[in-house]
Amino acid sequence: MTRREREVTDINEILKIMDACKIVHVGLVDGDQPYVLPMNYGYTYEDGKMVIYLHGAKKGYKYDLIEKNPKVCFEMECDVVPFEGKVACQYGNSYSCVMGKGKAVIVEDVNEKMQALSILMKCQTGGDFTFNEELVSIVNVIRIDVSEFGAKRRPVPEGLKK
Repeated sequence: MTRREREVTDINEILKIMDACKIVHVGLVDGDQPYVLPMNYGYTYEDGKMVIYLHGAKKGYKYDLIEKNPKVCFEMECDVVPFEGKVACQYGNSYSCVMGKGKAVIVEDVNEKMQALSILMKCQTGGDFTFNEELVSIVNVIRIDVSEFGAKRRPVPEGLKK
């Protein structure tokens, strides 16, 4: 990270950022090209291990790419507020973000899919939802086993207005 003063290292602060974000941008490998898509997500963080869950239709290009190469990266941001400066290069946005890397796995186990969808809905809505085998049979669930992640926050610079 180039701007160390923006780095967020407290895991509780990182998890607060993840709770505030609602969309994750997932980067997949498409041969020699990146392929990025926005998705809703849920996550768990237990014993120092982060897992991100995604869901989607039963078929799609992203699954083809994951089958070929499960390496992924991700980024999510929130608290985006534009600010003005006195000159063009002082304009910008304040924000909080989390980014990282991991391995994507298409979940086949019905019980894990039910649990993952409950986690995703809790993260997205704050509500508790349960799923049955029939409901999970019509969607795919992707689990990202996160190998590394970091976060940063850029506040509005002193003396500049929002």
